[in-house]
Amino acid sequence: MKKSLSLLTIILLLSASLFALEVNEKELKTADETTIEFINYTGPHKVIDSISAIRSIGSGLGNQIAVDPTKSANTNKNAKYWVVHAIDENESGKLDADILFIGADATVDHINNLRRIISAYLVSAYGYSEKDADTIAVFITVYNAVYRGKIDTFKSKYKNIVIDNLSSENCGLSVNYKDWPGKSEIVIPLYDIKNGGLSTVETSVISDSSVVDSMKEDDDKNVESRKEMVDIKEREADQASEKAKEAQKQAVNEQKKLDEEKKKTEETKKEAKEAEKKAEEKQKVADENPDDKKAQEEAKEAKKEAEEKKEAAEEQQKKQDEQQAKTDEAKEEAKEQQARADKKETEAQNERKEIAKDQAEVQQKEAAEARMTTEFGIILSDEANMLSRLVKFNIENGEVIKNSPVAQIRNRTVYKEGDEFIAIAGENSKKGAVKLVTISPDTLEISAESENEIAEDSVLVQDGSEYYCVVSDGGKFYLAKFGGDLGLKLKSQIQVKSGTPVTVTDSGIVVTDSNGRLRLLDKKDLSVISNTNEADAK
Repeated sequence: MKKSLSLLTIILLLSASLFALEVNEKELKTADETTIEFINYTGPHKVIDSISAIRSIGSGLGNQIAVDPTKSANTNKNAKYWVVHAIDENESGKLDADILFIGADATVDHINNLRRIISAYLVSAYGYSEKDADTIAVFITVYNAVYRGKIDTFKSKYKNIVIDNLSSENCGLSVNYKDWPGKSEIVIPLYDIKNGGLSTVETSVISDSSVVDSMKEDDDKNVESRKEMVDIKEREADQASEKAKEAQKQAVNEQKKLDEEKKKTEETKKEAKEAEKKAEEKQKVADENPDDKKAQEEAKEAKKEAEEKKEAAEEQQKKQDEQQAKTDEAKEEAKEQQARADKKETEAQNERKEIAKDQAEVQQKEAAEARMTTEFGIILSDEANMLSRLVKFNIENGEVIKNSPVAQIRNRTVYKEGDEFIAIAGENSKKGAVKLVTISPDTLEISAESENEIAEDSVLVQDGSEYYCVVSDGGKFYLAKFGGDLGLKLKSQIQVKSGTPVTVTDSGIVVTDSNGRLRLLDKKDLSVISNTNEADAK
């Protein structure tokens, strides 16, 4: 995504130590975009779940499906996450699928954690290695985002049992984490559920041209993930090639058996025909000599033998037909596996060429960026809620080089604190919290966060190496002083308005208390300087 800042904005950003000036993204030049850019919550959290705890969600779901992957099954639909394992052996020509649903009470808010859940599911359900599962999970999420709401596309590829569990409005995955709970139907196409492992998920579907084109729009063109997918496809090609060889050997053996059965069939049919002819001759003699008991008995025995020979021939023909079916099946299996091997190998070769070209472009871009003169600024990320993000840009043309994933900087204020930046960021949600944070200039990600929660509408004011903002404590609000290390130094005794202006003067700190009155606080201990009664101090 390319953006340009005006020259005046650049000058102001470069000359100010306070990064409180923001530019609306609508004022930036934008190119046509086809990329899938996931919007994640990247601010502070009330509680941070461990990676193992997150992956255990997927493992728990996968263990339930692993009991018998060849049969349809549903996990507990009352849970925060559940899976519909949609399998139908009676319908051919289209794909089975797993559908991962995100319940309305789920709290996943970052694509990386959603991918961890999917990856762990693939490991426990089908025996994938964690590395391969991680790669496939990336493609599954992008695939579902690309085809979000495109029910006709799903109908063209998947069996009715899959489509019956999808809705036109929620099929696939939204790019915005806020739309995930209760509105996600993540489709995982299945190919070989009987054998499990490497070819369980149909990788060709989740890495089609639309998906790859979308991934190529990212700054790094997703080169590493695409390399990993190529590696998987090459191993799939090798696996399919081995299966094709085995199936071909089986086909040769089955053909030999078929040739033997054909000989037996020919012999039994010949014997049946001879027995039928003999029975007809005996019957003719019996008809001409109705009083000849011997002739009658011979005709009866000849007829019985002819019927037995006929039944034997029919039975042998069944055996031949069965063997013919086995032979055809083995030949078809060999043909299909060889076609699959050729397809996977072709896809891998073509993608390797594209990756090599894209990798060269990324390296050239990185080299060009290293020669640029860059600076940092903030731009609006959510105008309705007045949220901002930090960006790194080229001062010569205003092109944004790097966007911070932290898109919840509040009140359009960022200060430089040593080598890092300090700001109030986050949002109050099921897991999210508003806190004072530092942001790394290298990664533009949060490097540390305060223990105390901050009021959503609090200002952030710098006074030398100290910072003033309003902390939230049990529904009450107090002015607080923090050090550059985000440690709380002081908290006022009086309550203040959550959005109070904070003015640093030579006389003290001017705030608005919870009753709407102006108060002057002492910098030393944030006590009230003016004459107050006991009630005012509470």
